[in-house]
Amino acid sequence: MKSSATVDWNLLLSSRCGIKTMNQFAVGNSSTKNVSTCFANTDKAGEFRKLVRTHGVTYARRLARKALRYRNLLK
Repeated sequence: MKSSATVDWNLLLSSRCGIKTMNQFAVGNSSTKNVSTCFANTDKAGEFRKLVRTHGVTYARRLARKALRYRNLLK
């Protein structure tokens, strides 16, 4: 991990749309630009940008898979 900044996964995965979007990102079916566009003008957008900025895309995907798997939401 590059920094001690934590990601609010409860915010990112709080809605059905957020779960679907993060699931697509985690498995590689969606790019960071698509996710940012989907989360535009919400609190989720800033949280997602912070995740990608602090950890990078590859590790952000890994963390997303881990968070989804932990909640039994990974498809």
